[in-house]
Amino acid sequence: MKVLVINCGSSSLKYQVFDMETETVLAKGNVERIGIDGAFLKYRRGDEDTITVEAEIPNHEVAIQLVFDALTHKEYGVLASVSEIEAVGHRVVHAGEKYARSVLIDDDVMAALRECVDLAPLHNPPNIMGIEVAQRLMPDVKHVAVFDTAFHQTMPDYAYLYALPYELYEKYKVRRYGFHGTSHKYVAQRAASLLGRPLSELKVITCHLGNGASVTAVKNGKSVDTSMGFTPLEGLIMGTRSGDLDPAVVTFLQEKENLTSEEMNNLLNKKSGVLGISGVSSDFRSLEEASQQGNRRAELAMEMFAYRVRKYIGAYAAAMGGVDAIVFTAGLGENSASMRQSICEGLEFLGVAIDPVKNDVRGKDVDVSADDAKVRVLLIPTNEELMIARDTVELVRG
Repeated sequence: MKVLVINCGSSSLKYQVFDMETETVLAKGNVERIGIDGAFLKYRRGDEDTITVEAEIPNHEVAIQLVFDALTHKEYGVLASVSEIEAVGHRVVHAGEKYARSVLIDDDVMAALRECVDLAPLHNPPNIMGIEVAQRLMPDVKHVAVFDTAFHQTMPDYAYLYALPYELYEKYKVRRYGFHGTSHKYVAQRAASLLGRPLSELKVITCHLGNGASVTAVKNGKSVDTSMGFTPLEGLIMGTRSGDLDPAVVTFLQEKENLTSEEMNNLLNKKSGVLGISGVSSDFRSLEEASQQGNRRAELAMEMFAYRVRKYIGAYAAAMGGVDAIVFTAGLGENSASMRQSICEGLEFLGVAIDPVKNDVRGKDVDVSADDAKVRVLLIPTNEELMIARDTVELVRG
């Protein structure tokens, strides 16, 4: 079965085509600047060089048609016809409390997604638009929605509720939802495979560390707590997001700096995190370079990040009554040996110990823990698109 995976943003579209018999990527790429001057498509077949096609792309329908043209191109295409695609998997950010798993898309699902627009105003509208366009262009195939929030719907109420007046939860569904669920689910499953044990018997802490970052406690295959909350702002310090802070800071700064709610939201989401602390960059590679040159604020930003991750790991080990494995994934988690080492320093009391030689690696599935370590530390590159494709196949085949 060939599956098309689509991740639709307001002015962009990412795509991959999988042959699910072998779980290989036939082609992938992205379309950028949709509806903006200078639009282009990037396309890559297998491991070949990337092709860039510049074009006028006024809307997402034209964008998807351009993807189809590339996929069926006589010289570099991978399909004889678009009809070879048997199903489409769509990444959708928010499903509220409606869905705890991926679903076949029908009218009820679309209605539920529209109801969640208030919870994800920047993400759900383009996700919905991408589904509608793909359904028009491919009306004879089944479409599946795979939600960032679904994996975390197994959290118990005492973990997801805020200590606000309960009627605010009832009226507005103000609660912790969590994000990066597709990534956390994929690496947890992969960790069980690498350990040769059923996920249903494991306590795993998954650390998705990139410009956006979150930690999840996965007990017996289910998410029981996660660091992101009502929005992706809660939890870890991130590239430009503040993470956890005293809510009174918000009103204090609004009064002192005379900020509107929109300006305050922008400060917390776009100007804070390691960028705000360092004054250098939101990119950890730049921070590491700056700290090596003696920039104390860059060094401080990385120390703060590592400390916050370590603190969540300790909390989740307590929440689950122990931990069998800690998994590092995403851009920073997969590629920074020094950050993995920094985070794990101080966790020896849990039975965590990293082998520096094994840890000197990036971007591959590997156990980097010392041979005698009680808790395994794993590096697993995430693959959200493959997880979406797997869920799509499972639902389509029933």
